[in-house]
Amino acid sequence: MSSGQYQKQAVSVQIRWMIRRDMPEVLKIENASFEFNWTEEDFLACLRQRNCIGMVAEHENRVVGFMIYELHKTRLHILNFAVAPAFRRSAVGSQMIDKLVNKLSQQRRQEIVLEVRETNLVAQLFYFSQGFRATGVLRNHYSDSAEDAYVMQYRLDGEPAEPGMPVNRIAQY
Repeated sequence: MSSGQYQKQAVSVQIRWMIRRDMPEVLKIENASFEFNWTEEDFLACLRQRNCIGMVAEHENRVVGFMIYELHKTRLHILNFAVAPAFRRSAVGSQMIDKLVNKLSQQRRQEIVLEVRETNLVAQLFYFSQGFRATGVLRNHYSDSAEDAYVMQYRLDGEPAEPGMPVNRIAQY
């Protein structure tokens, strides 16, 4: 995307682990971002698990974005990710994805995966701009609607996870 009406001024954020007192601001962002949103109990249940990590992006002592992800043996799995509406298109999400990419390593975890609703084109385009590629479709994935989900993947080596994955000819140009 070019600058202009679509790109605001980038803001610098501090990214840190999520703590309990971040929850009111995180819930506010969650509720402003999703029609089918997580509850506080959903967040707490997830974060109680050993392999579940929460991080927040802070700007001028305000939480302006958050991400919840799981650690797996060979990959990171983003479960929930949102930026406050007033801070979208300000590079907050990109800085959070960069932080996650920096947690990958050639020896151990080499990919980030996530699912995104088929109707969430804004998120699909954002992830695509960050180097993610759609690798599959999960039919009727969401319990709250009949929507499909696209599985999107970021690979440290840039290669699809499975040999023989279909290649998007347009992406080659």
